[in-house]
Amino acid sequence: MRKICIVAGARPNFVKVAPLIRAIGKAEGAEYELVYTGRENDPTLEPSLFEDLQMPCPSVFFGVDSTSLNEITSRVMAHFDAYLDTNPADVVIVVDDLASTMAAAIVTKKRGIKLAHLVAGTRSFDMNMPKEVNRLVIDALSDYLFTAGVKSNSVASREQSDGNNTYMVGNILMDTLRFNHQRLRQPLNPHLLPQSYYVFTLNRKALLADEEKLKQMLAAMSEAAGDTPIIAPLRGKALKVVSSLKFQDSNIRLQNPLSYLEFGWLTAHAKGIITDSGNVAEEATFNGVPCITLNSYTEHQETVTVGSNVLVGEDSQRLKEVIQRIEAGQWKKCALPDRWDGRTAERIIQILLK
Repeated sequence: MRKICIVAGARPNFVKVAPLIRAIGKAEGAEYELVYTGRENDPTLEPSLFEDLQMPCPSVFFGVDSTSLNEITSRVMAHFDAYLDTNPADVVIVVDDLASTMAAAIVTKKRGIKLAHLVAGTRSFDMNMPKEVNRLVIDALSDYLFTAGVKSNSVASREQSDGNNTYMVGNILMDTLRFNHQRLRQPLNPHLLPQSYYVFTLNRKALLADEEKLKQMLAAMSEAAGDTPIIAPLRGKALKVVSSLKFQDSNIRLQNPLSYLEFGWLTAHAKGIITDSGNVAEEATFNGVPCITLNSYTEHQETVTVGSNVLVGEDSQRLKEVIQRIEAGQWKKCALPDRWDGRTAERIIQILLK
């Protein structure tokens, strides 16, 4: 029996982990344990999340909660090392590029356990970003690099001394989107008619820290959208910062965070999406919804070259012009990138069980 340990470090990881758990359940010769490095009462893990994703809750919580990346790294390493003393694994799967992901990866390799990196090969090529350092370390240590697209596959293969351990398995986020497509739930808001609103999400620390620039971008959004409301289900600091900028009386409508299935319905039926989230941009491409990313780069280039995504950086004038193109019905044609077929988790488990 192949023992697989899956380590998640933040809420978005679970959206990518859920298909893996379903695939393991269907496979013969494998069992898993799901570990969360955060707290059991983490406020970002709403009670409905695991039910919405049709997956079990983690069986282990490390309780690490800190804003210091170095502290997160050291504490997760200590917890995971102790965990493996009593819970041996044949392979550890880590997700994305968090400090906790890197910490689990380091412990795994020091233990001589096989390491698999889910969504490998993503790069910003900006070493000032802590996540870029995490990605380089995790990919360098991994025995299995599972990539989502052609560009990330090329990066991972080029950087590895042994290209045989790089696998373009596809975008696992699509497994979740396809599984839940018929289960999406419309929020209880009679004004949310399909194609009648924009969705705005925000999370980047750098943009939140520059309130003057953010204010200019919000003003540009509001003006370009005209009478079309901009629904903003923001969380935590983003909600606090945007609220403080006094846009409540404009067409930017702040509201409490939504459940996974409600947010999925909201973005799938939007006129357009304005975001700084790579995951949200991927979902927009899947749904064929125009998407504007508030960044000058994306780790998921296929959302731009093939999909519905456009990068505007932090240029408020560019943002305004691109929204006006949506309003004029002049958005580019888009399609689904290769291997966005909902079978990524199945490919991963087949590889691990060879």
